[in-house]
Amino acid sequence: MTVWLSPSEWQAVALSVQVSFWATVVSLPFGIWVAWLLARREFPGKQVLNGLVHLPLILPPVVTGYLLLITFGRRGYVGQFLDQWFGIVLAFRWTGAVLAAAVMAFPLMVRAIRLAFEAVDPKLEQAAGTLGASPIWVFLTVTLPLILPGVLAGAVLAFAKAMGEFGATITFVSNIPGQTQTLPSAIYAFLQVPGGDRQAFRLVLVAIAVAMGALIASEWIARRVARRIGGAG
Repeated sequence: MTVWLSPSEWQAVALSVQVSFWATVVSLPFGIWVAWLLARREFPGKQVLNGLVHLPLILPPVVTGYLLLITFGRRGYVGQFLDQWFGIVLAFRWTGAVLAAAVMAFPLMVRAIRLAFEAVDPKLEQAAGTLGASPIWVFLTVTLPLILPGVLAGAVLAFAKAMGEFGATITFVSNIPGQTQTLPSAIYAFLQVPGGDRQAFRLVLVAIAVAMGALIASEWIARRVARRIGGAG
């Protein structure tokens, strides 16, 4: 075998990387904002928001994919609006895979960033505020540098989760080779055909390598968070 992966296998891996990258990038600003709300603000419905954020971790992924389909499909309320007014179609497109992966990875991202927020002493932010800095400037110059390792850890975990997402993705965008067939979908497809075990096993090794790399990176970043916050204190 001259190459370790076939062109179709590389295509599935490349699409997974593309989907996971955009799922992480698009959801990161929302993850920081929601984590800040949950960590620093008290408001009516806070527990409801916390429950909604973590709901994808509890629901069967197929249920999440079905909810996305009836909401963002061409006949869904949001899907119809996006299609008619902006020409955006998410169902059965790689962009829909981005949405599904982002939804499934969002809880892990928010949790990591929320822990980083909670580890920052509010007195540091208050001190900057008493010196005349605006809330936005305090966040950019004091809070964000301190939580940055946590943000990176959350992004890494979200990327790894998005790479491994299967149930919601295949329900919402199906398993179309070259268009929506991500790494887990390709593994599933190879296992459904005689003689596909070898191809599936190669992709399993890729998935394991990505997951282990993400866990190691996340643990390393988390330790840096503890040391950095401890030094600041």
